[in-house]
Amino acid sequence: MTSLASQVVYRGFERFWHWTQAFLILLLAITGFEIHGSFEFFGYRQAVAYHNAAATGFLILIAFAIFWHFTTGEWRQYIPTRRMLRAQIEYYLTGIFRDAPHPTRKTAANKLNPLQKLAYLGLKILVIPVMVCSGLLYMHLRHWLGAGGLKAVALIHTAGAFFLVAFVLGHIYLTTTGQTPLSNLKAMLTGREEEGPEHEAAPGTDPAPQLIGGQA
Repeated sequence: MTSLASQVVYRGFERFWHWTQAFLILLLAITGFEIHGSFEFFGYRQAVAYHNAAATGFLILIAFAIFWHFTTGEWRQYIPTRRMLRAQIEYYLTGIFRDAPHPTRKTAANKLNPLQKLAYLGLKILVIPVMVCSGLLYMHLRHWLGAGGLKAVALIHTAGAFFLVAFVLGHIYLTTTGQTPLSNLKAMLTGREEEGPEHEAAPGTDPAPQLIGGQA
C-alpha cells in the first residue's frame, strides 16, 4: 500500500474562521430568505433576531480575520496571478472529467490556484463589503433612506445574497473534486493535506510554492 505524505496547510484559526464563517453565512441565508417571505422556519420575528445576531457575529469574525491576515502575511494568498491560469481553466473545463493531474499543488505557502485567487479576492473586496454595507444601511439608517432608497438597498443586499449562495454551492461542489470526494473536507477539519506519489505535479504544472511570510 502506498503511504501518503502529509503537510499542515490550514492553521487552527484558519479552520475556526472557515467553519464559523460557513455557519454564519448559512444562518444569514436561511433567516434572510425567510424575512423575504420565501418560506417559514423560525417565524418572522425570530428570523429577524437571528439574522441581526448572525450579522453582528459575522462583523466580529471579519474584524478578527482581517487582523489575522495582515499580521501573518496570509493576505498575499489572494494576490492574483496569470501563472498557470490557462492551465487551471482547461483543467476545470475538461481535465477534471478525464482524471487529468491537477495543474497546481496546494501547500501552506500557496493554498489557492489562480482561479481561486480571483474568486476569493472578488468575494473579499466586492461581494462581502457590498453585503456588509447594504446590511448596515438597512439595519441602522433605514429611516433616512426613504422608500426608494430602502428598496434599492434591499435589492442590492438580496442580489449579493444570491451571488453568495451561488458561490457557496460552487465551493461545496469543488470541495468534492480533490484526491477523494472527502479529502478536501478532511483537510479543513484536520489542517493536514495528504498527497501520494501519484499526485506529483505533471510536466508543465506548477510544483514549486511561492514563499509567503517567510514560510516554505
